[in-house]
Amino acid sequence: MSVLLYMDEHVHSAITVGLRLRDVDVLTVQEDERAGTPDPILLDRAMELGRVMFSQDQDFLVEAKRRQIESINFAVVIFARRTRVTIGNCIRDLEIIAKLSEPEECANRVQYLPL
Repeated sequence: MSVLLYMDEHVHSAITVGLRLRDVDVLTVQEDERAGTPDPILLDRAMELGRVMFSQDQDFLVEAKRRQIESINFAVVIFARRTRVTIGNCIRDLEIIAKLSEPEECANRVQYLPL
């Protein structure tokens, strides 16, 4: 079974399109009608949907760290700094994660890109 992705509203649309062309299941915050929703609620929503959160917003790192410290469960946060990874590398790495990871591996941690 593959991992399902939930894309933060700040992620470049070319990443979402590229993943869909590679048959990766992606849902954007905008498609979920959650644009402008605070990060803690989005992280809860990702877990509710059984999806892994992908973001390029450092605020998600702060929220993930807080939850780790307080032992609050959350879906994996995949983070890529825009200045350190190209759109093409994001697509490649997210495809690898989506297709090779198991959903039960996807909890309570942060995965940084590039791999």
